[in-house]
Formats: sequence, structure tokens, C-alpha cells
Amino acid sequence: MLLAIDCGNTTTKFGLYDGTAPDGRFVHVYRLDTDARLGPDDYRARLDKELARAGIDASVITGAAVATVVPAARDALIVFAEAVTGTPPVVVGGAGVELGLRVLLPNPREVGADRLVAARAAHARWPGTLIVLDFGTATTFDVVTAAGDYAGGVIAPGVNLALDALHAGTAQLPRIKVAKPASVIGTGTVGAMESGIYWGYVGLIEGIVARIRAEYAEDGAITVIATGGLAALFAEGTSVIDATDPDLTLTGVVIVYQLNSDGTV
Repeated sequence: MLLAIDCGNTTTKFGLYDGTAPDGRFVHVYRLDTDARLGPDDYRARLDKELARAGIDASVITGAAVATVVPAARDALIVFAEAVTGTPPVVVGGAGVELGLRVLLPNPREVGADRLVAARAAHARWPGTLIVLDFGTATTFDVVTAAGDYAGGVIAPGVNLALDALHAGTAQLPRIKVAKPASVIGTGTVGAMESGIYWGYVGLIEGIVARIRAEYAEDGAITVIATGGLAALFAEGTSVIDATDPDLTLTGVVIVYQLNSDGTV
């Protein structure tokens, strides 16, 4: 079994994967708020708690892989992963680590590890040209060619960043949760904010997807795959999202591990 780790700016996800990606399965996934102050022992204590909850013996974890866009958290995660498995983990972006795709940009190192592994996982599951729409700290749109190469993308503020800005930058607007409102026109402050965030981001999604299709699509057809915690909620509000996969990035971490090892997990 493989321990796959995806450390983002807001959330760090840990997945225990059994089988060969993309056809295996995550037997357990858990999340922590990303905190660069955490050490290897902190991560191990939470892992032990999660393993006990899931009834999993730590000895079945035979490999680990790490992707992170938070440099300050990298070393602790690597030490933690090696302590769990007894072998150094595969680190996305590390020296000599193959991703199984080409990055068709002037400076490939500008692209975050999370975006590349999500692109790799999407290509493994869906044919043709793709847009990977990730609802993370930022809302990102990444174009993957039919050959599986990374062609570029779009970065917009994340949904929760927008909510935080509304609350912090105004005197009377409360902090709210993201929800799909029953109507576009709000009849109170909360309803108006819910509508502005939800339908505003639906408009952003539809507009950017349409512009990418007009600018890039080889034959006009691009499949849109959404991931991240809000993917399913926003898929309810638009027909441009063709499929959702909340664990797409973790699956990409598994695939990169398999490309750089004997493939057994």
C-alpha cells in the first residue's frame, strides 16, 4: 500500500492507495490544515490515529510519495514518509523524478507540483484534450493536450480567498460558507453574498472555459475535469464540468510514484 501526500497552501491530504493507478483505490484519505511548523512526529501521531480509526496496520505501507507547493513543509514530510516506510519517498519535482508528461512552457519549473500531478492523473483516466479545474487556495484551469502534455493554464483567486476578502475588507459583511443559493437575487445580505460567490464563480468558470476552447481547442472539444473540495458543489451549477474527482491530485502522486519505482504499492 502506498502513502500519497499532497501538501497545498491551505490543506495537506494523505491517501492510502491500494492497487495500480488509476484503477486501484484509496482505502483511506484524511486531511490536515497545512502548517509548516509541524514536524515528522506530528505527522506520525496523526497517521497512527487515522490508521487505528481505519483498522489498518502500518506495516502494509510499503512506499510513499510527496508533492508539495509549500517549501517550508517539504523536509518534515520527507522525513516522516521515510520513517513510516523505511525507504526514501518519491518527491515530485525532485532530481531525476519523471512525471510522465512534458511541460510545454518556457519555464517549466514555474508550474506547481499539484497542477502537474493532477494533469497526469486526468490524462490517465480521460482521453482527448482536457481542462483540469482545481478548486484550491487558488482556482486553476490547466490545459492538457491529447498526448498528455501540460500546455499552460489560468490562475484565479480561490473561492474561500474571495470570501475572506469580502469579510475582512468590509465593516458589515459576515463570514459565510459557500452554498448554492435557491435564487440569483438575494433577499438579504447573506443571500446576496452567497449568490455573488456561487454564481459569480460559475460565470468565471463558464467564461474561462469558453475562452480556452475558442483559443486552444484543436477540434472544439475539450473535456473539463474538476477537482478539489468544492468541485461537486459547483458542478451542480454548470454544464461545462463533465466529471469530478476529489482525489485527482493524490492519484497523480500515486502515478508518479509508480513511474519512478517498481510500481508495487
